[in-house]
Amino acid sequence: MSIASANTNMRVPAGFRNLLEGLAREVLRGQPADVVAFAAQYFQKLLEQRDAGGVDPVAWGAMLED
Repeated sequence: MSIASANTNMRVPAGFRNLLEGLAREVLRGQPADVVAFAAQYFQKLLEQRDAGGVDPVAWGAMLED
């Protein structure tokens, strides 16, 4: 997928769409008052899970997008 912007094409990185969909789903489910703080905590948890040897959500999302 590419997005036209000022005569340039920007490519969305593989897995990015899935990553943002996961965040959106959790925001809609939790209805946090502070979405930015919630997003920071959400991504921090994903980093901790990845660093602990869990699944990398970006790599997993990239596989789903193919």
